[in-house]
This record gives sequence, C-alpha cells and structure tokens, in this order.
Amino acid sequence: MPTDSKPTIFINPAKCIGCRHCEIACAVEHSQSKDLFSAIFEDPLPLPRIHILPMGAYNVPMNCRHCDGAPCVEVCPTGALYHDEDGAVMITPEKCIGCKMCAIVCPFGIPEFEVLNGVMFKCDMCPDRRAEGRPPACVEACKTGALQFGTIDEIVSNVRKETAEKIIKLKEGTYEEEYNGWDLFRSMQAEIIRINEGESK
Repeated sequence: MPTDSKPTIFINPAKCIGCRHCEIACAVEHSQSKDLFSAIFEDPLPLPRIHILPMGAYNVPMNCRHCDGAPCVEVCPTGALYHDEDGAVMITPEKCIGCKMCAIVCPFGIPEFEVLNGVMFKCDMCPDRRAEGRPPACVEACKTGALQFGTIDEIVSNVRKETAEKIIKLKEGTYEEEYNGWDLFRSMQAEIIRINEGESK
C-alpha cells in the first residue's frame, strides 16, 4: 500500500480537553468482554494503549504513530513486531521475549511492558474494528475532533474544509471561537507575565 494512502490516527492537541474518553474506550476495546461495565471487573484490568499527558494548560494525546520504517520493528530480535496490510505496527505476544528494545528505540515512548505476561503491548489501531470499516475505539470516543482516523489526503481535505467554513463564518460575522488548548496556554502565559511585571514594579 502506498504511503500516502495508509490510514492512521492523527492528533490535534489544540482540540484535546483531557476528558480521557479515548483511554477508557481503548481499554474496553482491548478487554475480554469489550463491555465497559464488565471490563471494570476483569482480572487483570484491561489497559489503554493511548495516554493523555497534561502539559500545563493543555493536553497531548500520545499513541503509536505506526511509522514507516519503524525502529521498533527493525530492532525486534524475534520478529514479534511487524506491519499489517494497513501499515499498522502490530505485535505478536507469542514471539515477544520482553527484551524491551522496542521501548528503548521508540522516539515517542509508546511500547509498554505487561508485567503479568512478561511481554510488550502497544496501540494496534483496533484491527477488528478496521476490518469492519469502523474507526479505532479512541477516535470514535473523541467528541472534540482531537483524534481523527484516515489517510493524510483525507485529513488535509478536512482541514481545508474546516478552514473554508471558518472564513465564510468570519465574513458573515457568525463565527464563534472554538476551544483551543494552545491559545489558552499562550493567553495564560501572557497573563502570568503581566501579573509578574506588575508585582516587580
């Protein structure tokens, strides 16, 4: 599959409000029951493959980027890590020896060690859902659009459409500013500087 047609999960931190619905949806999708109310009683508890990192006034979703030429795949001594037909980086637990080399070389710090079974685990982009034509659980759970699933062409097309709609609304005077974590952070920084400068006078 050509690189530009490979679907993946795109992240827009500016739209993330830190609700962690994606983490819950991911854990449930990877549970035995795939049901929230049953999953919370499972032993061991299912674990999410995506994590929301609070960074000051904003939140950053972190999950596997499913890289082309992924260093985790290249360094795995047993071939436990591989690309599937959609380009997603997958792991075969039966082949994993828990050497943690994939975690060491990952530039995003994504692979994690599952102590109970002594193997690594990571985002698999929900293969069962992909096979059914559905988006990964985290994307479906995200209500702000911070997580989107598709090819780069599809994502860029959506951005163009959103921007065009904003331009029309600005022209008509009907545009309402959406929540933006980056802008909020910058405005808070400016306010803190203003307060500190006032105190220093």
